[in-house]
Amino acid sequence: MPTATTEQHDVLIIGAGLSGINAAYRVQTETKRDYTILEGRASMGGTWDLFRYPGIRSDSDMNTFSLPFRVWRDAKSLADGPAILDYIKTTAAEFGIDRHIRYNTKVKALSWDSSTSRWTVTVETNGQTQQLVARWVLSASGYYRYDAGYLPEFPGRASFKGPVVHPQAWPEDLDYKDKRVAVIGSGATAITLVPAMLERGAAHMTMIQRSPSYYMMLNREDTFSRVVRNTLPEGFAHTLLRFLYAARTLLFFFACQAFPKFFRGVLQGMAAKQLPKSIPVDPHFTPSYNPWDQRLCVAPGGDLFECLRSGKADMVTGHIEHFTDKGILMKDGQHVNADIIVTATGLQMELLSDITITVDGELVKLGERYAWQGQLLEGVPNLSIIIGYSNLSWTCGSDVCARMVCKLINEQDKTGKDVTVPEADRTQLQPKQIMSLSSGYFQRAKGRIPMAGNKAPWAPRENYFRDLFALYFGSTRDSLRSYASGTARPVSAAAKKTQ
Repeated sequence: MPTATTEQHDVLIIGAGLSGINAAYRVQTETKRDYTILEGRASMGGTWDLFRYPGIRSDSDMNTFSLPFRVWRDAKSLADGPAILDYIKTTAAEFGIDRHIRYNTKVKALSWDSSTSRWTVTVETNGQTQQLVARWVLSASGYYRYDAGYLPEFPGRASFKGPVVHPQAWPEDLDYKDKRVAVIGSGATAITLVPAMLERGAAHMTMIQRSPSYYMMLNREDTFSRVVRNTLPEGFAHTLLRFLYAARTLLFFFACQAFPKFFRGVLQGMAAKQLPKSIPVDPHFTPSYNPWDQRLCVAPGGDLFECLRSGKADMVTGHIEHFTDKGILMKDGQHVNADIIVTATGLQMELLSDITITVDGELVKLGERYAWQGQLLEGVPNLSIIIGYSNLSWTCGSDVCARMVCKLINEQDKTGKDVTVPEADRTQLQPKQIMSLSSGYFQRAKGRIPMAGNKAPWAPRENYFRDLFALYFGSTRDSLRSYASGTARPVSAAAKKTQ
C-alpha cells in the first residue's frame, strides 16, 4: 500500500514519444496541474528512436504529422526518422518538457482506489519497484509492442543460410552491400526499405507480398507549402497548412469510402503508368480490399516504381511455401534467391504496453470496455489512452485526446468534482471496431483493444474536424459522471454486463 511518503503527482504521462511530448505541452499550457513523464526506455522519441532500419520516414505529410504548436520548417513533405527524432528532442528542450521525463521507468500496473480517488502506479526502474500516486494517468505509449514485431511462422526458416532480420530489431552492423535482399511484406516499411537499401548499395531487392497495397505518389518536396510559409506569418501558415492538408486527406478518405470502385480504378491507373511492362498491375497492384480499408502506402517521388523500372527490384505476389538454404520457395513453384531476408511483416498491436489495470481490485480487460471519444475507458476513472487516427496523421488524433483531457481537468477544477468516469448505457449501444481497418495487425488485436459504439460519444473517431468541434463546443457531461473524491464509486464491469 502507498504510504504518506509515496510520491504524489497530479498527472502521470506514460511515454516520451511524439504523443507524450504533445500531451505534456498541453497539460503544461492548458491546465494548472503538474506532470511527470514516465519513459520505459533510455531516451525519448518513441517510434523514431526505436526504429533504425534504412530509410525510415513518416508516411503522413509533415503539415499534419508535426505538432500543432511547433512549426515544421523542413521542405520535405515526408520526413526521415532522424529529422523527426531531432524535432521531438528540440521541442521538448524548447518548452522545458525534457526536465519532466524519467527514463528507464517502465509502468507495470495501475490500481484505482475509490476511497482516495487516486491511481497507484507501480513502476520498475533499473530492477527496483516503486509506487507513485496520481490523480490522472495519460497513456501515450503508442499502439504496438516495442520489444518485438509480428513474425509469423515460416517453415524451413532454420535452413536459410543468411541473416533473417525484422525491421523492429534492425542490426546496426548488417552488411547488405552487393547482396540480394528479399523483403516479405507490402506495407509502409517494405516499400520504404526497397528504394532505401538499393540506394545504400544492395545489389537487388525482391518484394514478396501475399496481398498487394494501394499506392499514392507524393512529391519529395512540397512547393505549395513552401510558398505559403514564405508568404504568410510562420505560425499562421503552420496552422493554415495543417487544416488544409487535413481537409484534403479526409476528403479523399470519405470519397474512397463513398465510391470505392471508382477510386480503386484511379489508384490502379496511377500505378500502371509508373510500372515497366514486365510487371503487370494484376496481381501485383490489385488488392483484395477497397481503398482505405487499410492505410494507403506512400511512395515519395514514386521511388518504389523507379526501382522497379530500373530492373534492380521486382515483385512476387503469392504465398510462401517455405524457406530454403538459398532463399524462399513460393507455393506456385517460383524460387526467390536471396542472401538476406527481411521480414517486414508488421507490428503487434497493443495498448497500455502490458500494464495491468484494476479498479477497486477488479481487473480491467480492455477488450470488454467501450471507449468514450475513443480514449476514456468505460467504468475507469481519470485514465486516458491517447490514440491517433488511422485515416489521418496520428498526431492530429493524439492532440485532440490530450486537449480533451485538459478540458476535463479544468472542468474538475472549476466544479470541485475531481473524478470523471465514462458510463455507457449498453442497452443503447452496438459494438463496433474502434478503428475501421482491415489491416492484419488490427485484426490480430481484436478482443484486446477497446470497443467503439454505434453512436456518439462512443462512435469511432474518423473525422478530425468533428472531433475539434466536440472539443470546443461538446458537452463534458454526455455519458460522463463526475464526483468529488471519496463520495462515489465507478459502476463495476460485472454490473455493466447485466445491463
